Amino acid sequence: MKILVINCGSSSLKFQLIDSKTEEALAKGLCERIGIDGSMSFTPKDGEKIKREVAIPDHTRAIQLVIESLTDPTHGVISSLEEIGAVGHRIVHGGERFTKSTLIDDDVIHDIEAISDLAPLHNPANLIGVRACREAMPSVPMVAVFDTAFHQTMPEEAYLYGLPYEYYVKHGIRRYGFHGTSHSYVSHRAAELMRRNYEDVKLVICHLGNGASISAVRRGQCIDTSMGLTPLEGLIMGTRVGDIDPSVIDVIRQKEHCHVADVMEVLNKKSGVYGLSNYYSSDFRDLEEGYEKSNEDATRAVKTFCYHVLKYIGSYVAANNGIHGIVFTAGIGENSPLVRRLIVRRLGFLGIQLDEEANNSARGVEKEISTLDSLVKVWVIPTNEELAIARDTYKLCHFAEENPATSTVTE
Repeated sequence: MKILVINCGSSSLKFQLIDSKTEEALAKGLCERIGIDGSMSFTPKDGEKIKREVAIPDHTRAIQLVIESLTDPTHGVISSLEEIGAVGHRIVHGGERFTKSTLIDDDVIHDIEAISDLAPLHNPANLIGVRACREAMPSVPMVAVFDTAFHQTMPEEAYLYGLPYEYYVKHGIRRYGFHGTSHSYVSHRAAELMRRNYEDVKLVICHLGNGASISAVRRGQCIDTSMGLTPLEGLIMGTRVGDIDPSVIDVIRQKEHCHVADVMEVLNKKSGVYGLSNYYSSDFRDLEEGYEKSNEDATRAVKTFCYHVLKYIGSYVAANNGIHGIVFTAGIGENSPLVRRLIVRRLGFLGIQLDEEANNSARGVEKEISTLDSLVKVWVIPTNEELAIARDTYKLCHFAEENPATSTVTE
């Protein structure tokens, strides 16, 4: 089965066409600046990237361009739309309603809309992609794969805040966690590489990118994660503040003579390593270059980021009651030997020994970066969220064919 994976934002649409049998990406691409001036890139397997400026007034047109590219006689990878067996959609927030991936129907769309206040910047955009695909491919089954689903195994003591319990009961205010497809894919892959049973292994997964999160995985389940009700909580990120004293919001409001909405804008878009570096950059490639040149602003941001990652790793080792492996993934985790070194060197108390040569050569490839005699194994594993979405989509569609009354993924 060929599965089209869609990751739809408010003004962008990323896609991959994946062969479920070989798990290879047959093609991938990106539609950008939807509703503005528009551009599209398309890369077929074993081919060169094709990029063009094109008017994309809405997401329906973006989906049409995706289909046209995939079926193009010269550069396409399928002969007709009939070769697409299913479409998997990334949905950021599933609340407590969706604990697993599910087939999309009108009721599911309604339920996703009902919890969109938990992710107002993401869920509505995700649903735009769903509707556009349903319009273009009405007979093709669609599957919703939720960022929050992997974390729904957290125990109550991990996901509750120290707020009046009635806020959780009435409004669902709790920790949900995000990047779930990444944490799921990487933790399963780590168990394979370590030759351990997934149900027995204890892992800490560090998804470090412009958006960053850490999860504790024990016996095949997530037991804690750093992001919360929204992706703002947890680690210091590219432009997001991460964990702070809530009173900071009111203090800034008063001192800067602004509104709460203005403060939230700062916390989401002007904080993180960007704000810490005195607006030097939110891109870790720039920050690393500044660190190596002893730039004070860049060094401050890099060291503070790494320290906060270190603290979460330590707390999740305790939550796991031990540890077999630590995994780095996503843009920074996969490509920054400096960040990994600054973190891992301070984990010697766990019996971890860093292989400097392996660490320095690990850029975007699967590689163990701990020494052979390290008591805890440390890995770099590139994430593949699109493949994780395709796997759930295939599993669900294949299972649904044999069990029509069932519409959610079973473990």
